[in-house]
Amino acid sequence: MLATEVNALLESKNTGWMFSVQGEGRNFQIEVVSEDFESMTRVKRQQAVLRLIADEIAAGTLHAITVMALTPAEKSAREELGI
Repeated sequence: MLATEVNALLESKNTGWMFSVQGEGRNFQIEVVSEDFESMTRVKRQQAVLRLIADEIAAGTLHAITVMALTPAEKSAREELGI
């Protein structure tokens, strides 16, 4: 798969979240930004994102997935630090 295909797959779930995907093959880094994450722990955020692609992971289409799930404030703070 290509990063654009994974991004399109995530966008098709209509979560309203903002996705940024990098990688290729079966290995991807997914950054997700949403206010929905305000009340969630880091693990719950990752689980919410991984649920969106659970079928592809189970089928082996996607394998090594890294998820960075942030609130808009966290994303802004990271950008200010140059991360």
